[in-house]
Formats: sequence, C-alpha cells, structure tokens
Amino acid sequence: MERPARYAVNALVAGGFAPLPALVLAARGMDTVEKAKSYLSVEAPLDDPFSMTDMGLAAARVAYAMEKGEKIAVFGDYDVDGITATCLLTDFLRRHGTNCVSYIPGRLEEGYGLNEQALRYLHSQKVQLIVTVDCGITAAKEARLCKELGIDLIITDHHECKDALPEAIAVVDPHRKDDGYPHRNLSGVGVAFKLAAALCGSQEEILSQYADMVCLGTVADVMPLQGENRVFVSKGLEMLRHTKRPGLAALMEQAGCCPESLSASSIGYVLAPRINAAGRMGKIDLAVELFLTDDPQKGAELATALCELNRQRQAVESEIYRQAVDMLPDDRPPEAIVLADESWHQGVVGIVASRLAEEFCCPAFLICLDGDHGKASSRSYGGFNLFTSLSVLSPLLESYGGHELAAGFTISRQKIGEFRQKICAMAAGFYDGAGPRTVLDIDCVIRPEELTLRSVEALEVLEPCGCCCPRPVFAMEQLQIQKITMVGNGRHMRLRLQQGHAVVNAIYFSAATECDCIAEGDWVDIAFTVQMNEYRGARSVQLNLLDIRPSCAKPCSADTSLYQKLRTGALEAQEAVLLTPTRQQQADVWRYLAGCGGVVREAPACLCRKIVRRSGRSLDLPLMLVCLDLFAEAGLLRIERQQRYFTITLTSTGGKADLNQCRTMQMLRRLKES
Repeated sequence: MERPARYAVNALVAGGFAPLPALVLAARGMDTVEKAKSYLSVEAPLDDPFSMTDMGLAAARVAYAMEKGEKIAVFGDYDVDGITATCLLTDFLRRHGTNCVSYIPGRLEEGYGLNEQALRYLHSQKVQLIVTVDCGITAAKEARLCKELGIDLIITDHHECKDALPEAIAVVDPHRKDDGYPHRNLSGVGVAFKLAAALCGSQEEILSQYADMVCLGTVADVMPLQGENRVFVSKGLEMLRHTKRPGLAALMEQAGCCPESLSASSIGYVLAPRINAAGRMGKIDLAVELFLTDDPQKGAELATALCELNRQRQAVESEIYRQAVDMLPDDRPPEAIVLADESWHQGVVGIVASRLAEEFCCPAFLICLDGDHGKASSRSYGGFNLFTSLSVLSPLLESYGGHELAAGFTISRQKIGEFRQKICAMAAGFYDGAGPRTVLDIDCVIRPEELTLRSVEALEVLEPCGCCCPRPVFAMEQLQIQKITMVGNGRHMRLRLQQGHAVVNAIYFSAATECDCIAEGDWVDIAFTVQMNEYRGARSVQLNLLDIRPSCAKPCSADTSLYQKLRTGALEAQEAVLLTPTRQQQADVWRYLAGCGGVVREAPACLCRKIVRRSGRSLDLPLMLVCLDLFAEAGLLRIERQQRYFTITLTSTGGKADLNQCRTMQMLRRLKES
C-alpha cells in the first residue's frame, strides 16, 4: 500500500483542500483542483428532459390526459425507488388537478411489475392511461394486453432493456440503445422526476418540491453519485434535514436519525430498510401513505408501523439466512450460490442473497418455490453481470429482469438443477484468473497523528458519499494490539492499538469470529473508515474497522489465480515452476502449523502473512495453498473450508512423509517437464 503522489496532494492543498481530503482525492486520480471540484460538484446543471428518447411523446400524452380529465394510473414498484417514484408522480399530477390513482402490485400476490390481474383491475376502474415508474421495460406481453383493453401505456424505467421494447405510446429509459441522454444511471425516481419536469417546464421547481424523494430513491437503489445524481442527493439531503413531510419527519425521529447529521449512509442503512419493509412484508400502502400524508399524527402512526415491520423482516431474514447457510456444501467454497425452498418469504430473500454474496464472495440466487415454479432474487458479486448472465440462460427461464447487480426471474422447478450447473460454470469462468475476489479498495495509508478532530471534520467536503464516491477507506500499518474488549454481547470488538507513542481506539462490528485469529500483542495492519463521536460534550475520532490482517515486512502476494488454474487443470508448464514450493517453504509452513497446538482456524491470506512474519522469509499465498494440499495428501493434516476461513487439524507429527510422492507434486513435475 502506498500514499498518492506528493505533487498531486500539494496541488490540491495549494488550491484550498485540507491535507486529509487532498490525500483521498489524489488517491482517486484527482491531480488538479479543477478535477477535484468537478468530481465533488453538487451544482452541475441538469440536462434537458426532452433529450431523453420518447420523453416528448410521454409528456404530450400525459398533458393531453390532464387536459381532458382522463383517469391516470401511476404504476410503480415496491422498493424505495419505486415507492418514491410512484409518490412523486402521483402527488405532482394530483396537485395539478389530475384524476390520478397509484398502483403498486403486492409483492407476494402479484410479483414485480405489470401483470394481467392489475391491468384488468385498472381497466374495471375506468383508467385510460397507465404510466409506469421503475418498471415495465420488459413487459411486452402486458403491453399487448393494455392495447387489447384499450388502455394507453407509457413506460418509464431505468432497468436494462431487452432487444425488443414493449409496444407503448412512449418508452422512456436511459438504457435504451437509441437513447442519447448523457446520464444513463438515473434511478427510477430520477426518470419520474424528468417526466414531471417535462410536464412542468421547470426542473428547479420540481426539485424544490421533490428533491427528498429523488434523493431517497437514488441512494436506496445504489445509483452512482455522479453528475445529476450528485445534485439530486445533495439537494435532497438538505430538504430532508428540514422536511415538511410529517411521515418522513416521524420516521427519522423513530429511527434515531439526527437531521443535522443526516447523510447518504443514514438513508442506505437506516431509513431505506424501514421503507422497504412495507413492500417486503406485504404492507406497501403504509410506505405510500407515509410520503403522501399531511397529518402529523397519521405520519407518526405510519412510522411506528414501518419500524415494527422492519423488526419482523429482520427476524424472518435471520431464519432464512440460517437455513441457506446450512444448505451449502461444506467441502468447498461455492462458485455461485443457487438455493431453493418452499418456506422462504419472497419479500426477504433478496436481502439474504445480498448477504450471502458478500460473505461467500460469489453471486447468490435464492428461489422461493411454489408448486412446480419458483421466483428468484439474485445479487451479484465482484462485477459478475446478472442481467447478461440471465439473458444467456433465458431458455431455462420463464421470465427475468433487472440489471447487472440485482435481478429476478421465474423458473420451473425441474430446471433449477441445470440452471445451477450452468450459472456456476459461468461464474467459475468469470472469476478464473481474476485474482482475489475479496479485495478491499484502500484510498491511502495514513499515520495515526494525521487523524485529528480537525482533519476528520475536513472530510465533510467529500459528501455526499455513496456509490462511485464512497466514504474514504484508510489503512494503517505496523500497529500493536494493546487491548481487545468484546462488547455488544460478544458480537463486536473494541481494540486499543499503538504505533510508537501514538494510540488509537477502534471498533470492529460483527467481528466475533475474527477474534479467534488475533490476540493482544499481535502486530497488525488495519483498514477502516472514520467518524466523529460525541459523548457528554466531548468529541473524539473513532475508527470503524473494515478488515484487519497480520503485519508483514516481506512480500506476500494474495493472488490465487495460478492456484485456481492448478485446481481446474489449466496450469501451463512455465506456471508450474512458479507454483512448486521449495523445501524451505514447505518447512516454514509446517513449522508454523506445528507450533499452533494442532488446530488452526484462519483466513488463508492472514495465515500466509503470519507464516511470513514468523519465518522472516517471503511466501506467496498460492504456494502456501499448495503446501497445505501436499500435507493433506500425505495424511499430515485435514482441511475444512468454511466461508473465508480454513480449519486445519494436524493428524501427524510430519516426520516421515515423502511429499514428492503426493499427487499434486507429481502433477507439477509432469507439467514442468512437458
């Protein structure tokens, strides 16, 4: 790990940036003041809504319906983005005297997007025009039904498009191949905002009324905080801090969100889950009313109900997660997770899929079975494109939609096995040779003395932080652990760390398992974010640890691509030379293991670094893994692979084994001789 170029940091400091934000910005490639200000700008001009393909057609048809008194239905989705998009457009149309209703399908009864049941109901209610928000881009069959029923359809969406678009009056989606709009990564509520602005004629007026909704949907849907999205979120946060919507004010109060310190992170981790709980638990009307009510008492009641629903969601999520982990094979890390069950809650499996993807470092697909069919929610990991993958496997699916990071599909029960086999093969091919999957991006290495109250306060210039403009992640190296204290019923870890005369305090949330791998007195490197704490009037800097590893003064590469090629039979002759451990390396690994008392539980990369630290000699992770395979084949130890950890149990003193006769060593020799 290195610090960014001094010339870039100096240029930013000379341009008015404080040293710590200057370090972060320089590390992100901002080597001039102009680049840094452009990257952080929250005042960029908003582009003309009519430069979006079909926006003119959409605005003209809605304006005609408003003029003629036609009944319009705004048809949305049940997540935060869809809810805010629905509420924004519904409220705008009603304020302009339009006969407008909103419709969000029941997640459990109807599923995602336009469906026949909903369309026939809206037809019975004399709806003449349907405007979708945050959905509809793949609804070709439903668009044809609208035509048969005599209902005009306008689609506004932001999800990936298939080759053929639905037949509608207008299809507004920045992902259209023929769309020249400069900001393709708008949220669903962002596109709805553009339609309202096109109807109003003033983006500034619409932003002054609905920036809070656009902000919530943009952050909750993890849109890149660049360009227009950065403007939306900045203006929206300011509006939320002084919100006049009684429901949102009550929700922030009950969730413990201080308006003065509200941030994009507060939305993502505190507010969004509570709003999402309405759709996940089948009570979508609670969230819609929360945004639209003008009654403070009603707003408080709705906020209370959403917080309770969120607690119920958490309990259901924990149980599904436990069941899913129990279903995974114990013998090897999965290339992709594909699990199915009849008892799972359709509204919650997406969260569990996200959690599994992060913990097991692979895409996850959880399928809720109902008879002969299943509905799946999936989450990506490490750049694996879900929408593209599902497109390739579409012959196995009944329907699918989404984008590269999150997607859903329906599938026949009989085809799940084939889908699992093919998606695992696709994931294996994608990750092969890509290096470590669990890579934490560090902005820069800093020293303890650089973390002052003033320097941490200066990091506010980077806000709003989120996707593509993340909170700064720092690293410190060569610290000694002075004290470890478990808190939160043993779930979290407080650490006191020292480097020279400098002492820092840190907390590592949900780190009970990591406690087994470190001890007081160890020398470690840490990765962390920082925050300001205030207690009884005293302010202090707190380090929130993201990862911890043994300090290591010698080279220790964590790239396992060669080892993966060995395991899959794709290793070439010249690579076999690099992957054959020397006798000294074998001895270093064995001596470390033998000195640990018979059982070792470690993350592979941490184990390798500890061996290097103990021996004082370089050792790359793939060479250590080969050594472990040799010892296992010789009967000297047993390896159990669990998530990111190995449990290694020694079964012999290791005195007489001939490792040259092991299968792996013989394979490496044959490759070198070929």
